[in-house]
Amino acid sequence: MALMDILLHPDPRLKKTCPPVADVSDELRALAADMLETMYKAPGIGLAAPQVGSEARMFVMDCALRDEEEEPDPMVLINPEIIAASEDISTYNEGCLSLPELFEDVKRPAEITMKFIDLDGNEQTRDFDGLRATCAQHEFDHLNGVLFIDHLSRMKRSMLTKKMIKYKKDRVRA
Repeated sequence: MALMDILLHPDPRLKKTCPPVADVSDELRALAADMLETMYKAPGIGLAAPQVGSEARMFVMDCALRDEEEEPDPMVLINPEIIAASEDISTYNEGCLSLPELFEDVKRPAEITMKFIDLDGNEQTRDFDGLRATCAQHEFDHLNGVLFIDHLSRMKRSMLTKKMIKYKKDRVRA
């Protein structure tokens, strides 16, 4: 396993829609393992393939990190689809590994049902609520070239993008 570089906004690769994965290969399993290691090290609770420069339609997540009493629960979701969403809305203060140190309230469906392929190539269906629903929707958005700031007003999005440009410039100088 190897740590991967996480792309930072603004980067055009973060705005692309990922094509479906054709088959679950050993390379895809290795990518998933590297993504999980990178996510844990960052630290984060979710990471989508485009964030590490891959076009694979896949993301990893482990929301158990938020509760130290909970055992780790790493998940790899390949070719995910949201097949149901509740009318109830929840608001979470979201952040993103591609927009470090920036957090904003985002409203999303409180519960979703997602269909996906697991690392064994089997189709799964799983219900998510609370933080897991927010995380799954956030990472799913990445696969469609959508960042959490795209759910905000144009002015707020512009302000956060300017902060990220400054952040990236400051990193280069350091």
